[in-house]
Amino acid sequence: MVDSGTEASKKTIYVTLTGLPLSFHFEWPFHQSMSGADFWVLHGDIRLENSEGLHAPVAVNLSVTVHEVLPSLEAKDTEAPVINALRKEVDRRQIEFVKSGKLVPVQFSSRHYDFKRKRWVFGKAGDPEMEALVARKVYWQTRLVGGTAWLGDPTEALYVETTPAHLLDAARKLAEQGLMTVEGERAAANASLMAQAEKFEAEMQKAVEELDKKHAYERG
Repeated sequence: MVDSGTEASKKTIYVTLTGLPLSFHFEWPFHQSMSGADFWVLHGDIRLENSEGLHAPVAVNLSVTVHEVLPSLEAKDTEAPVINALRKEVDRRQIEFVKSGKLVPVQFSSRHYDFKRKRWVFGKAGDPEMEALVARKVYWQTRLVGGTAWLGDPTEALYVETTPAHLLDAARKLAEQGLMTVEGERAAANASLMAQAEKFEAEMQKAVEELDKKHAYERG
């Protein structure tokens, strides 16, 4: 998503609920499948940050059903749900990160959309999970990119089915603990948060190991 702040040109780190710091690159726009099948495709690459070049090239396959509920196929209308659909696939250990690797098809389907309520659904998180997400987001954004983290990003709120205001409330609770400083919609990590590097690294390593274990088992 586009941030109107002064640091908009910097890479944005999106963190999974299991603690993996990711960045996304897409080759916009969606294009109709050349195979004659009735779906649209968006090629992209998910980078596992803080790793030795691990990534997952993906082909996001947009179904007709979801296409019908989207205002357009432009990035402004699809980037947030696409990022979160991919994050959820990582949460479910369906995506493997490798140093090379072939393109992996990922279904961007109606399972992520509630037609009755006309909204995207990626799994609601409780306040403790949201606070952990915010803490990881601010830590990894600072550690890997520098500057401040944009917590008003609608993509983050959509990921845990809440509002940007609710995420900012979670950030303010962490600020009260001295972990970060919140100004407007942006948060800066304090020394006490950065001092928890060992914890965040361990969470990431555990999540990577769980991913590797799952895919190693499937390969037999």
